[in-house]
Amino acid sequence: MSYRIQEVGKNIDVPVSTIRYWQKEFSEYVSPAKTDGGQRRNSEQDLLTLTRIKEMLYLNNKTIEQARILLCNGNSDVGKIDWTTQTILVTGGTGSFGKHFCRIMNDQYKPKVIRVYSRDELKQHEMRQEFGDERLRYFLGDVRDLERLKRAMVGVDIVIHAAALKQVPACEYNPFEAVKTNILGAQNIINAAIDSGVKKVVALSTDKAVNPVNLYGATKLCSDKIFINGNSYAGEKGTRFSCVRYGNVIGSRGSVIPLFREQKKKGEVTITDERMTRFWISLDEAVKLVMDGLSHMQGGEIFVPRIPSMKIIDLARAVAPDCRIRTIGIRPGEKLHEALITEEDGRNTVKYNGMYIVMPQHEWWERKNYTNATKLPEGFSYTSDNNKEWMSVDDLRMVISAN
Repeated sequence: MSYRIQEVGKNIDVPVSTIRYWQKEFSEYVSPAKTDGGQRRNSEQDLLTLTRIKEMLYLNNKTIEQARILLCNGNSDVGKIDWTTQTILVTGGTGSFGKHFCRIMNDQYKPKVIRVYSRDELKQHEMRQEFGDERLRYFLGDVRDLERLKRAMVGVDIVIHAAALKQVPACEYNPFEAVKTNILGAQNIINAAIDSGVKKVVALSTDKAVNPVNLYGATKLCSDKIFINGNSYAGEKGTRFSCVRYGNVIGSRGSVIPLFREQKKKGEVTITDERMTRFWISLDEAVKLVMDGLSHMQGGEIFVPRIPSMKIIDLARAVAPDCRIRTIGIRPGEKLHEALITEEDGRNTVKYNGMYIVMPQHEWWERKNYTNATKLPEGFSYTSDNNKEWMSVDDLRMVISAN
């Protein structure tokens, strides 16, 4: 069915002059067809789009530009991704997560190409020899280098941003370097992705970004804020940005497990405080979280997994059951317990498909997804000490042996 402009105006109760103005301002989304006589006719889809434009401008007080962004982002490609057609760039691709992500993607999902972006030529050489897959391409570069990032992102569909300075003591001692990589690097990723026409970007975050007490956490909090608000910079380009946030990773290079194993040889293991707790996630779970986030993201969300907690003293007992455990005191910048969702963020968080989703509260964001999500109770927070799921010493021992 088609409609004259007068019929559209009457249908949605808007003057014809306003309809003409909207057709001009939203020409990419409202495209009346011409009859043989040269008259314009609006389709059912045009009518639906104009109705939505009216709601955004009149009821939700959006600007023309904000309405364009919402129409551009829409909800059309939410769902399963055909990975075989995707060109993916992974920054920090030679790290623990990056290597595991590449392995799972190549073994199970067969993407078109994965570009591994990192600054360490030796790790790239070792990874090239280990994987030997022609779908992996290796780009030497630093996230501090905007021009190199732009070149690396040409033709890329999806970016996974895993590059960061992550060692707490190193960031405390080299604060300017942490800012350059973790904050200015995030800004470069956003600008390069928008300019290169990347469709989706997911940035890896950490529980240390929640109520941070050290510089690493503070830089990652700033990075998270930059990525979430990067959606407002994308405008009509349509690039969307989201984050995933999780805790300690089993089997990663930064895990405490290698330290405990080394100390085990001397018969004594050191911990900082017997009360200390942490969230625990495997590399498989971290990769799944990123893939789920990419499938569901509308842009602006922070995806948080529902994962177990563990006590550091239990981890020490699991790794070195026959060793003496000595408490040496909490180090600067260290917490007793970590948080993944604060009570303030909890007000904007829903439970969906086995994860929590922290949704943004910005004028440019309009919720379209997660219609079956569960609203969380007032006062909800998610911290490692109030978790309902815990790993015992036996659980930890079993997981460690498998990694």
